[in-house]
Amino acid sequence: MTVTGSTDSPAPAAPAAVVYGPTVADVVGRVLADLGAGHCFGVVGSGNFVMTNALRRGGVPFTAARHEGGAASMGDAYTRMSGRVGVVSLHQGCGLTNAMTGIGEAAKSRTPMIVLTADSPAAALRSNFRVDQEALARSVGAVSERVYSARTAVSDVIRAHRTAVTRRRTVVLNIAIDIAAAPCTATGPVAAPVPRERVRPGAEAVAQLAEALRDARRPVFVAGRGARHAGPAIAALAAACGALLATSAVANGLFAGDEFALGISGGFASPTTAELISAADLVVGWGCALNMWTTRHGRLIGSDTRVVQVDDDIDAIGAHRPVDFGVLGDCEPAARDALAELRRTGTEEVTGYRTAEVASRIVRTGRWQDVPVEDSAGDGRIDPRHLTIALDEILPAQRIVSIDSGNFMGYPATHLSVPDENGFCFTQAFQSIGLGLGTAVGAAFARPDRLPVLGAGDGGFLMAISELETAVRCELPLVVIVYNDSAYGAEVHHFGDADHGTVTFPETDIAAIANGFGATGVTVGSVADLAAVRRWVADYRRTGRARPLVIDAKITSDGGAWWLAEAFAGH
Repeated sequence: MTVTGSTDSPAPAAPAAVVYGPTVADVVGRVLADLGAGHCFGVVGSGNFVMTNALRRGGVPFTAARHEGGAASMGDAYTRMSGRVGVVSLHQGCGLTNAMTGIGEAAKSRTPMIVLTADSPAAALRSNFRVDQEALARSVGAVSERVYSARTAVSDVIRAHRTAVTRRRTVVLNIAIDIAAAPCTATGPVAAPVPRERVRPGAEAVAQLAEALRDARRPVFVAGRGARHAGPAIAALAAACGALLATSAVANGLFAGDEFALGISGGFASPTTAELISAADLVVGWGCALNMWTTRHGRLIGSDTRVVQVDDDIDAIGAHRPVDFGVLGDCEPAARDALAELRRTGTEEVTGYRTAEVASRIVRTGRWQDVPVEDSAGDGRIDPRHLTIALDEILPAQRIVSIDSGNFMGYPATHLSVPDENGFCFTQAFQSIGLGLGTAVGAAFARPDRLPVLGAGDGGFLMAISELETAVRCELPLVVIVYNDSAYGAEVHHFGDADHGTVTFPETDIAAIANGFGATGVTVGSVADLAAVRRWVADYRRTGRARPLVIDAKITSDGGAWWLAEAFAGH
């Protein structure tokens, strides 16, 4: 590629298929498009107008959000669930500050996303738009990059994209508006990046892992985000050494359908799952942080349990808890090599933890749906467990479930089944309410073949309500389950008998609000009220299209969800 800036003398260029320009902004957008950006979400102002249109001309779809925070969550979810780099396009200053919570969530989750943001000119010291954008990005764990000049524009964009992809980082790419407007042309298209190679672990580490598996009698594998691509390889190794399979919340669904799959480990674990993991003599974390959420503050790891962690990031190994040893390498080749090592040394497939008794327990009591509950419904309010179990049966199985944060969140996370690891989008590293609606929209664009479903509390849903218009405008058949207790329920239960006046609210007719946005609003206070949901699903199955459905579920109090005690135990 050849680039010329405003101060460069003309230089001969090789024939090219495309000429980008005439400004840096045009070049930046088209280079990102050529590098494979999958979808752009944003709120367009004067600072990012040209760049966004350049992306569109390059073939990148654009969705206008109603708030920058929603756009950031959309880009995060799209990137997680599509496997492609999402882009968030923002105005300088206030556009970026509005998006920071969503960017913080993406950064803490190591989402390889590009935040393309305008910036104030370096000389505009008195500009009202001026903030220290680089420091702001770094403060939440994102990587700050910059387009420095017309001459370096292409290499600057390539560097930012490479950092996002190869280091799995959220990158904020700043472009000062005077630089963006500078004359610039470039010949393209830019070559697509080389795929990130999966690092194989060393032979000594593989041998040590195989030895630990041979010695174990009750091994359990816990797979996390870093293992979402390696499910079949890990499952094959587990079958050979008799290990049970579990996941962290973000990898929920990875082993769906396996008879020895336990579901989610940690605060969302069913009693049977928690008991079986606690009795393990070996726990292997595959691309999993083994943090306090996944281990219930360590209580799921026995005092005599050996712990091994497999990860391609050396800083992740032992970061949250001591491990007996780590295996540095990608999860897929690590699992395949360990299986090959077991077979090479003549190890026969063993029963291990995979007994008929354990299989029977998992079938009978392994899921939360199988745990008997006393129905608390009454006075026009529905038990959230019975609500979610009923919706699990009503809604199509090919779904992609997103979760907001709050007291309610365990119900959709545990009582709504998902078909595989691509059916669950859990943006909860920052544990902020209000990210769910944007998350669900982004996930819907990533997987248009599946029904998008969101579980949200009334507080988080109302905080992000503007993005309901985005879902309506984009004609997304989104199902929103609002667990409506007219409160910030986590605080109500956490602070017990204290004065709750600051965290409780008057009854709100969320169904009416949804209808006002052009969605279909339904109020549910009993299982009988779900007939309206069945009709919506029937229409969706028949036509493949439907207006967003908002279920205003007036739920009973659960006295503090079971997972909440786990969440607050570390505070």
